[in-house]
Amino acid sequence: MRKVYLDNNATTQMAPEVISSMQQSLQLYGNASSMHEFGRDSHVAIEHARNQVARMIGADAGEIIFTSGGTESDNAVFALARDLIDNGSPRKRLITSTIEHPAIIETCRYLVKHGYRIDYVPVDSTGKIDMDRYRQLLGDDVLLVSIMAANNETGTIQDILQVTKLAHENGALMHTDAVQAIGKMDVDVKAWGVDYLSLSGHKFYGPKGVGALYVRSKAPFDAFVKGGHQEDGKRAGTYNTPAIVGMGRAAQLICDTGEQERAELWALRERLRNGLIANIPEVVVNGHASDCLPGTLNVSFAGAEGESILLMLDFEGVAVSTGSACATGSLEPSYVLLASGLDVELAHGSIRFSLGRYNTESDIDYVIEKMPPIIKRLREISTR
Repeated sequence: MRKVYLDNNATTQMAPEVISSMQQSLQLYGNASSMHEFGRDSHVAIEHARNQVARMIGADAGEIIFTSGGTESDNAVFALARDLIDNGSPRKRLITSTIEHPAIIETCRYLVKHGYRIDYVPVDSTGKIDMDRYRQLLGDDVLLVSIMAANNETGTIQDILQVTKLAHENGALMHTDAVQAIGKMDVDVKAWGVDYLSLSGHKFYGPKGVGALYVRSKAPFDAFVKGGHQEDGKRAGTYNTPAIVGMGRAAQLICDTGEQERAELWALRERLRNGLIANIPEVVVNGHASDCLPGTLNVSFAGAEGESILLMLDFEGVAVSTGSACATGSLEPSYVLLASGLDVELAHGSIRFSLGRYNTESDIDYVIEKMPPIIKRLREISTR
């Protein structure tokens, strides 16, 4: 059976170049915190990776903190905000959006339960945040604004430059979860002006279990993981040298081929979108039409249930998602789509196709061939 992987927003496969670099780094068994030659060799490899990641997002190497992934990076920023409030900051309020990743949504729920103030910016039907409402929510009591750069389910891209400008005009710190954005759009922390940015290696063809947090020079920060002196005292724990090296190599590949890759992904996405619309009636495309990640296509099929579509596609060798991989197991429709005002039934019938570097036109044509009979069959069952 043919295998077609279209769940790259959940995770990407590691690039062959990344695997090769990690295999070579396994020989660097010295602890990077040790002063002897074995330790120094590991330290050099880690610092090389730090420079590669920094270059990818337009940062200085000293502004990169290695973490276990996007979730830890997000949590570290909110832990900082909580500590600042607890230690007497006159700014007691945080702002985020209704469509953030569960790493932020669940953290905010925890904070609210413990008495912290969170305001949520709504989004419009395309998934763009309501800028007028955002302006209304800002004030001199806001400590932190956290708005994702691009949504993991719909691919809608936010205007982080404008969001940051408004946050800073009101004296607030600015964080963006750029986990889905890396490699799929221009990400430049200096141009955006953000104070903090989260990323995760396995979303751009690197290994799982490693990520990074950008902390702007002179922005406040305290260690989230406490213990040793690693990361200049900002994140304790023995370095996972092979994973860091692998993420660095993945970052280098983004710098080398990212622009061409994005153009190719958009062409494949449009081929899939047009093919589905031409061959299946009552198709609704979710998210913004143009301000969208090039490899993300979220589609609702009226009269067909998303999980059933997923399972039937899986039987045909096609891997897709019904939403965020971090929300798998929930029978509720996507909160991201509901926040955008989508009808509950259509939200239940949504599928996220997320394309990646190794997909081809023949992959897309295979999916276009398999989808119409699947949707036809499910609609027949639902009307009996």
